[in-house]
Amino acid sequence: MNNAADWFLMIAAGGLIAVWLFRRFYVWLHEPPASRVYRLGEGSEPDPGDETVRFLTASGYEVVSGKHRVPIEIEVDGELMQSRLFIDYVAVKDGRTWLVKTVRDRMPIDWTGAGVRDKFLVYALLVPSAEGIVYADPRERWLRTITFAIGTEA
Repeated sequence: MNNAADWFLMIAAGGLIAVWLFRRFYVWLHEPPASRVYRLGEGSEPDPGDETVRFLTASGYEVVSGKHRVPIEIEVDGELMQSRLFIDYVAVKDGRTWLVKTVRDRMPIDWTGAGVRDKFLVYALLVPSAEGIVYADPRERWLRTITFAIGTEA
């Protein structure tokens, strides 16, 4: 490294690396929060013989994937905890994507604004590209569509 050309190349390479690192930090710092939301991967293959899949298909939805497991890492006062959310199905109707949750007997829904918000808003925030949530009961043969408009006055 006695040669001036060697020093020049080292300084130029170091400068380029520094500029690249600064740009990456700047982009990361200023990217919108929505770019950090969870993007659904490939869920399990839906079973065409499943009661819920048949019901959704009969209701005009095309079930494109089955169960999605979304891992969640939580830290409370330095203690690390693990949890997860499940999306039962992902369905498409009229070109719009819907997240599907099915009725669970042991988890009844309080059909008030606060009850629906507490149960389903997390899914709308988790996957904002989805149109909303379809809550389905294939045994009783009913479904409800739930959408959220955040930041609007009632």
